[in-house]
Amino acid sequence: MTYLTYLPIKLALSFLFILLASSCSTESITNNAVIVNNPLENPEDGPRAGNPDGNSPIPLEADLENINNPDTVIGNGTPASCNCDAVVAAVAKGGKIVFNCGTEPVTIRMDRPAKVFNNTKPDVIIDGGGLVTLSGNGTTRILYMNTCDQNQIWTTSHCQNQDSPRLTVQNITFADGNSSNEAQYDGGGAIWVRGGRFKAVNSRFFNNVCAGTGPDVGGGAIRVFSQFNNLPVYVVNSTFGGAEGFGNIASNGGGISSIGVSWTIINSVFTHNKAIGSGGNPSQSGTPGGGSGGAIYNDGNSVSLSLSGTKIEANEVNAYGSSIFFVSNDHSGDIKINNSTIQNNIGGSWYPVYPSISMHSDTPIVVTNSTIR
Repeated sequence: MTYLTYLPIKLALSFLFILLASSCSTESITNNAVIVNNPLENPEDGPRAGNPDGNSPIPLEADLENINNPDTVIGNGTPASCNCDAVVAAVAKGGKIVFNCGTEPVTIRMDRPAKVFNNTKPDVIIDGGGLVTLSGNGTTRILYMNTCDQNQIWTTSHCQNQDSPRLTVQNITFADGNSSNEAQYDGGGAIWVRGGRFKAVNSRFFNNVCAGTGPDVGGGAIRVFSQFNNLPVYVVNSTFGGAEGFGNIASNGGGISSIGVSWTIINSVFTHNKAIGSGGNPSQSGTPGGGSGGAIYNDGNSVSLSLSGTKIEANEVNAYGSSIFFVSNDHSGDIKINNSTIQNNIGGSWYPVYPSISMHSDTPIVVTNSTIR
């Protein structure tokens, strides 16, 4: 049976890396950094996952999740055995989910979202083994988690701040998700998350879309709210777009969008994503609103955006922030950019400090060893 990917060699490499780091005092590597094996470095189809030039250290909590002894194995070794019904059932059950669809890349076409139930296992890990693409087929969102949705079962009296479910997607591709028809929980063409924790490692997001107009709606690929104790979403070795013809599209936040959420993005790529709304937020008179954050749309109060080893290029907007739209309404948020390249993003205005980054002029921003132009 050929299912995923938590390679035994990874443990040995991680141990060796820690030994080397501890023995070389001149190396600026944190003691808890890990080596993340990436099966999507050289995929047969589409851009690779992650930035090949990114070499920023990855903290232990941003590592791949262990999928030994999986709770569900989707498929019996053939592509036909891996289908939407099986994915929906596995995600509803929760726990560790892997795939056995054969030895070649496979696309599973979804006709409805797979939805996490909040009263199952506290960890929901979906690992595609570097071979699986979940496709919305241009008609549906792909994955949904919401601790405040009664249909998915309330498990606490404080659904907006609870520690689980903890959803991780890793070694997998999300393509052609479309949440444009979602009315109540809009945005998030591929993935929509509220509550608990969320993490994406070694993941690719291609041609996902959500509502194309609106002052605050967004996240062509991912939209996130209400992370436990304001802990960050980790995005590691992942690609949003990556080449012409693969970008994600939204009113705001062509790649990702959030309200009240912090992000730590490491060794990742955002290119060719678009924010296609118009009129900004609040929307100008006579406009539907939106069009901000070609790659990233980050709104809230005490939120932080950290970019390390990340490339943001060739994203496009109609309003503000062709690379990044970052608004801390109470002026308490901050941005950190390290070992990253942000360039050749297109359109927009309101760039008080750096090109393509829309933010309040008094927002603390620390830029090290990076190119922004």
